[in-house]
Amino acid sequence: MSIIIFFIILLVLVLVHEAGHFFTAKKFGIRVDEFGFGFPPKLFGIKKGETEYTFNALPIGGFVKIFGENPNEENTSGPDSKRSFVNKPKWQQAIVLFAGVFANFLLAWILFSVGFMSGLPTSVGSQPAGYQLSNVNLTVVSVSSESPAELAGLKSGDKIVSVTHKEGEMFLVEGINPDTLKSFITEHAGKEIEIGYIRGKNPEEKTVKVGVNKESEGSNIGISMDMVGTAKLPFLTAFKEGMALTWFVTKATVVGLYTLVADSLKGEGSLDSVTGPVGMVGIVGDAYDFGFVYLLSFAALISINLAIINLLPFPALDGGRLFFLLIEKIKGSRINPKFANTANMVGFSLLILLMIVITWHDVARLF
Repeated sequence: MSIIIFFIILLVLVLVHEAGHFFTAKKFGIRVDEFGFGFPPKLFGIKKGETEYTFNALPIGGFVKIFGENPNEENTSGPDSKRSFVNKPKWQQAIVLFAGVFANFLLAWILFSVGFMSGLPTSVGSQPAGYQLSNVNLTVVSVSSESPAELAGLKSGDKIVSVTHKEGEMFLVEGINPDTLKSFITEHAGKEIEIGYIRGKNPEEKTVKVGVNKESEGSNIGISMDMVGTAKLPFLTAFKEGMALTWFVTKATVVGLYTLVADSLKGEGSLDSVTGPVGMVGIVGDAYDFGFVYLLSFAALISINLAIINLLPFPALDGGRLFFLLIEKIKGSRINPKFANTANMVGFSLLILLMIVITWHDVARLF
């Protein structure tokens, strides 16, 4: 089920991205030869006007074939060259290229807004002014790798409702919060405790061995936690807060990506914080277990990531093509088509190679 949901999310996100390119190209009178659902091999197609809408065998997204996107003799000086992407004004080309990224940001905003209207998990203190959170619980925000909590099976999103000492001492069944839980963990360093929690709608319990940190003379189980409740907002407020959350996540994602690249250039980079398709299937499964709103939030996060990655000034990405446009604007002449096409082909090959490496790393983490 997780795999099916993942492919559906991926299909929607990529199709929304490509739809941005498609509609702006049509608006500027640029010829669009094909709008593909999925990737080849082609199953069948429907021709409507000048565009063929194809349905392909690999349901991992989609593509738009815009006339003149990859310059050649036909689209630069052929009979229909006036409708070629490459012969349109630079500002129109830039809008068409940026439209896919904008569509992904717009989709994230809509998804977060729908989440707020349905009831979005929100940290206590972060709710909009004048609104109270409902169903507040101590929630696991993140779990450290190879920590006692991860080894026991705790996951992000678990709502902690009770803690019991292994010998039967009940503690904090009601009124549990980060401070009281930290105190309890400190008091039981090196011992086993039972943590009762709710995952989705299912109450569960795990035995966790409290770790001892010799350097700080403290103890931990390897989780970060927060008091999280549900924010259910009216229509207009939901869209306002949805925009604010989209902007916050965008900034956080940019900072995270910058840190990853900077660390890599210093030789300190690691793939441990990078997740590919295989890892995302597992995350989708967790989000599905926690509820529909979590799934919406996950899709919004991926949509923002897709937008930001596409803006990177790397050949084959929208950002790379925008960078080439900027160079052409500055130098006052077109970049050699052979160079541009070769650079985009090399860039695409490197992206495929990177995806293979990340996927391999995802698979290796399963064993």
